[in-house]
Amino acid sequence: MKIAVMTDSTAYIPKQLRENESIHMVPLSVVFGEVPYQEEVDLTTEEFYTMVKNADSLPKTSQPSIGYVVEKFEELAADYDAVVTVHLSSGISGTYQAVVSASKMVEGITVYPFDSEISCLPQGFYALEAARMARDNQTPEAIIERLKQMKMVVRAYFMVDDLSHLQRGGRLNGAQVLVGSLFQVKPILHFVNKKIVPFEKIRTRKKALNRLIELLEEDVKKGEKLKVAVIHGNCEDVAIDLKKSLEEKYDSIECHISYFGPVIGTHLGQGAIGIGWYPL
Repeated sequence: MKIAVMTDSTAYIPKQLRENESIHMVPLSVVFGEVPYQEEVDLTTEEFYTMVKNADSLPKTSQPSIGYVVEKFEELAADYDAVVTVHLSSGISGTYQAVVSASKMVEGITVYPFDSEISCLPQGFYALEAARMARDNQTPEAIIERLKQMKMVVRAYFMVDDLSHLQRGGRLNGAQVLVGSLFQVKPILHFVNKKIVPFEKIRTRKKALNRLIELLEEDVKKGEKLKVAVIHGNCEDVAIDLKKSLEEKYDSIECHISYFGPVIGTHLGQGAIGIGWYPL
């Protein structure tokens, strides 16, 4: 059986790595005014943050249409018998459900949808693991079972630096933003039951970054080798320094740098930092 692996753009797997691992991708979009841009296709992350800075309001985000996904599956059917397809949390996007619906409308290929219940490179970790197993001629059922096992141990936390994005996105009111800004509150968020919810509110950016590291250290101390993602919202220098610091401190981690692209960056804003990981 020849198995394809697919994910969506919010996994933010660098294009070269996606191509090297033969991972197919369907893009989500951001819409500025009336103009849609497919992330990772029409709009780079750097261009997005420049556009947001100069825009009067945040863009809207949009999932791929069922018809688009059907076309993608039909293309894959020409070369593959099955596809394992990994998507961002169904609690924050309808992408996974669109894929499930599309899977019922195609013939000639068996679709195995997987709800990662997370996003960004931690979501990408699932797709990369699926690609590895597909190369090893594992069955789709075995791949899905492995991804379910990973879901029990994948962890990710995100620090929001700019509260105005949460306000403009409807997640905070003006008073909360004012108070939070006055006290330099930097919320740490995580996924619970498929949704992004507050984990802790930390005062000052430095303390919030240190708290992210502490959360990672809890698993480092268990002695397992970890695959780690340091994720940034247009502040790569911070991510590079954090990665270097972690690698110097721990020899049991395999650390990668990723980013909050347009769709997720719309909600978290510039300056956001995240750390995600799972035991190898």
